[in-house]
This record gives sequence, C-alpha cells and structure tokens, in this order.
Amino acid sequence: MVFKRRDRRPIWRIVVDFVYPRGGWSRAAQYVNHRLRRLPDTPEKICRGIWAGVFVCFTPFFGLHFICAAIVALILRGNVLAALMATFFGNPLTFPAIGYSSISLGSWVLGVPYGAEAHLGQKFVDAGHDLWYNFKAAFTPETADWHGLGVFYEQVFLPYLIGGIVPGLLTATCIYYLSVPLITAYQQRRKKALRAKLDQLKKKASPADDTSQ
Repeated sequence: MVFKRRDRRPIWRIVVDFVYPRGGWSRAAQYVNHRLRRLPDTPEKICRGIWAGVFVCFTPFFGLHFICAAIVALILRGNVLAALMATFFGNPLTFPAIGYSSISLGSWVLGVPYGAEAHLGQKFVDAGHDLWYNFKAAFTPETADWHGLGVFYEQVFLPYLIGGIVPGLLTATCIYYLSVPLITAYQQRRKKALRAKLDQLKKKASPADDTSQ
C-alpha cells in the first residue's frame, strides 16, 4: 500500500508517541492547526467541527471521544474531520486541568464528596479493572461486584459529566470565535496565492500559443 508505514512501530513506541509525540506537543499542535486550516470546507463549518471536538474533551467518555466528536459535529452540521482532529485539544498536558476543573465543579453542583487524595486517572483505571472483572464474571463462576463502579459513577463519572458542561461550552465557544477569522483569512490568502500562480502559468503559456499561431 502507498500510505503504509515501512517501519512498523512497536506497541511501546505508539504509547510513548501518544504521551509525548516526536518533536513535542507544540509541533504536534502546529501540525493539527495546519491541517485544520487546509480543510476544503467553509470556515464556519470547519469551526463547528472544532467546537465539537474541543467540547467533547471535557466529557468523561475516554476512548469514545472520536465517536462522540463525530456525532456532535454531525448534529451541528460541522466538519467531522475537523472535529476528530480537534479532540487532540485533550492530551496528557491538558487533561489534568480539564479533569480537575470538571470534577471539582460537578462535585460542588451535585453536593457529593470528591476524594482529592486519589488520583483521578487512577480512579478511571480502577473502574476499568472493575468493569473487566464483572464482564469476565458473566462467563465464569466468579460473582460480579458492582459496588465499586456504583461509587465511581456517583463520585467521579457523574460529577465529571455535569461539571464539564460549563467549562466545555466556554472553552469550545472561545476557540470557535477565535478560529473563524483565522481560518477565513488563511483561506482567502491561499486563494489569492493559487490565483496568482494560475495567472503566472497562463502568462507563461500565452507566448507559446502566439508562436504556434
């Protein structure tokens, strides 16, 4: 295949590149920004996709952000590819702030205790282990235990879901209004550059046409 990697990356390399991409997160952000500006769609539609991707980053549906972003983009009639790329707003550098602000606000709104002594990421890992254990229990003699997942839902998942709405809306909306004029200006500048190149090609081709006549 034309686009297949010649050097297949091992699993550990894929994980390392996700946590810290080659060239750093600044270079990765520049690449995503460059790709977003070159999408063949209207600035408003691209930015609606960006809005969807950024907003989804404030939800606790880890592992499903791509699917959720695509669904929200379709509902908003935004660019789905832009939504998928905008989910990179949520990364190991931003997730601690996103998670802490979302679950803290949600716990305050719902009036539930938030155990700050336990790492938020560890809580999701433990919930994943409990979910996997209960799944295996359905096919083995072991007894399923939903108590831990019930506590996780009440003290972590639901507060995260509720608390992420306001900061998600504010952040996504701010980025939307910042992105529209930037992408509009970039597309207009790119159109002018392409038109100038086309005019130069026409000028170069016109003398040849005259001599042939």
